[in-house]
Amino acid sequence: MALAVAVGAGAGAGSVVFRWCIKTFTHLFSGHADYAASPGADNPHVPWLGAYFVLLAPVIGGLLYGPLVNRFAKEARGHGVPEVMLAVAQRGGRISPKVAVVKTLASALCIGSGGSVGREGPIVQIGSALGSTLGRVTKATEGRMKLLVACGAAGGIAATFNAPLAGVFFAMELILGTFSAEAFGATVLASVTASIIGRAAFGNSAFLSLPDFHVDHLAQYGLFAVLGVGAAAVGVGFSRFLYLIEDACDWLWRGPEWLRPAVGGLALGLVLLVLPEMYGVGYPVLQKATEGQYAVGFLLLLLAGKMLATSLTIGIGGSGGVFAPSLFIGAMLGSAYGIGVHHLLPHSAGAVGAYALVGMGAVFAGAARAPITAVVILFELTGEYSIILPLMLAIVLATATSRLLTHDTIYTLKLRRRGIDLEGPVPGARIGTQRVSAVMEPLPSPLTVSTALADAADLLSLSGHGALPVVDDVGGYTGVVTAQAVAEALAEQPEDAPTQVGQLAETPAPILADQPLGQALHALLSAAGTGVPVLDSEQGKPVGWLSHQSALRAVHPTP
Repeated sequence: MALAVAVGAGAGAGSVVFRWCIKTFTHLFSGHADYAASPGADNPHVPWLGAYFVLLAPVIGGLLYGPLVNRFAKEARGHGVPEVMLAVAQRGGRISPKVAVVKTLASALCIGSGGSVGREGPIVQIGSALGSTLGRVTKATEGRMKLLVACGAAGGIAATFNAPLAGVFFAMELILGTFSAEAFGATVLASVTASIIGRAAFGNSAFLSLPDFHVDHLAQYGLFAVLGVGAAAVGVGFSRFLYLIEDACDWLWRGPEWLRPAVGGLALGLVLLVLPEMYGVGYPVLQKATEGQYAVGFLLLLLAGKMLATSLTIGIGGSGGVFAPSLFIGAMLGSAYGIGVHHLLPHSAGAVGAYALVGMGAVFAGAARAPITAVVILFELTGEYSIILPLMLAIVLATATSRLLTHDTIYTLKLRRRGIDLEGPVPGARIGTQRVSAVMEPLPSPLTVSTALADAADLLSLSGHGALPVVDDVGGYTGVVTAQAVAEALAEQPEDAPTQVGQLAETPAPILADQPLGQALHALLSAAGTGVPVLDSEQGKPVGWLSHQSALRAVHPTP
């Protein structure tokens, strides 16, 4: 608890410093506190350049942060969250402490000089690096180290968005990938601590001020559902386009990596000259879109422009997040959609801003597949309960549609392109690359669905396994029954308790004989018993048994 509070305080302070750096560098490069609020204006520092200063700002910024990232912390390049996910999944939560310093400066320079990226990804990486460093200083166990990394991420999101609940669910849903009472308690402490520090520095208002929205007609739910499905396609398209541009930049660039952001900054400057609204994070533009101040054509232009500007910023080696750009893209999509349906159904469509808000959450959910985070953060931004139902509907549909369209999210796709599968074996590990068939044990004698619980208890106590497979009356596999489930059933009131094994059988995540052991371990660790059946790849019938002990035999396989 004390460490979680300390990490939250560090993440909150880091957020204050990071946002101050962004504001300072933005004013230095553009002459404005936020150039997106006054797009196309001159830079008072160099008024003789007029609006053309945006051609030079990304170049100068790239000359500063390019060598910094290349020399001291190459993992600070890009949007940050995938590196934190990788550290938790495969590196025991270990993140170099210099990442916090380099990421702060590099991302602030990138955003301040016109990079069209968000500040959420960097602050997640900054807070996580602080948590990892504190874990190593205090010699925390690997499990606690991962939890401290998640606390840093939660604190960073909470302080940046002034949304403590969103920070908690972001950390558990995306960084840890699991929910537990201990993780919830620790991340809440970190998130609340960071939020207190953030509110002391920035005030109690959220980063975005949204008007009140209400659902006045039942037909709007159908309209929101359609928006959710369309937003998923846009979110997945954004992910693909981002890495398409990155591949193009990799193919075109043949010089030293430290110079890449400066040279690529010329292309980014051209985009900013045509669409100065793309300068920096772009929250003022997003705010106007939710208020219905733009025409449909311009909204679609802003949507396409943000995709291009963000992808180009990341592709040339910039440092910044994709969280805020996905919200921006969603707001443009939702506003354009809302204006369209308002013209078609003027009496039942409702406020345009409601569609912008729902579009924000749905596009992020489609890109990142983090539905709980999307719902919570937008609820915290608005404080409007009446929007929760359509928001949940659209976000769930967006998440489901995204899962149908692609296996990867905008975060995991970056790692998979580098040959890293978060659920697969870690390169070089002593356990993981072997096939399950090479280490599995013989299949224990199964129980039938009609076996009485008292008989099952005797067989489980003598089997040496904490679970046994269950088959039906004709020998077909139906699942697994655990000793814990049988013991709990026998302890219940006789009139309420199950009487046969079939009533307690559960089907664990399937493990196939030709599957890498590294992937199978994830299913084994989440199983209720001490082992799970191994299924034949073709027919799906049990052919063996995988336990923790048999997995450890991969270290010293028997001849």
